[in-house]
Amino acid sequence: MADYAKPLPRQEVPELTQPFWDAATRHELLIPRCRPCNRYFWYPRPACPHCLREDWEWAKVSGRGRLHTYTVVRQPQNPNFQGDVPYAYAVVQLDEGVRMISNIVDCPIPDGLQVDMPLVATFDDVTPEWTLVKFKPA
Repeated sequence: MADYAKPLPRQEVPELTQPFWDAATRHELLIPRCRPCNRYFWYPRPACPHCLREDWEWAKVSGRGRLHTYTVVRQPQNPNFQGDVPYAYAVVQLDEGVRMISNIVDCPIPDGLQVDMPLVATFDDVTPEWTLVKFKPA
């Protein structure tokens, strides 16, 4: 883990997103849920995109979903990802209704990918400080 050479996430507003990353290190998936309208949303932002209220909380979710769409990366922009090609850059539709961008792992790429296939979150502890949320076949 100490030799992790790939780029790590950059938090533009750490006070807004840190609970997500803290939960990931505990191998839990949290997403924002609006208290007034009770709807989940992704990505974290100051106000609910559905009712525009600024009253939301982090909610633990199942981590289950389906592959909405994907692309297979064969030529990564960053050379540190060259050893991972081909890999799937995917949009995952969580059971709670939101879509997240992630990678699909533990699956043959591209032959094992199928739109609408069931997925479950998995957690990649890339450094002691960073855990990435990825998805694998359920």
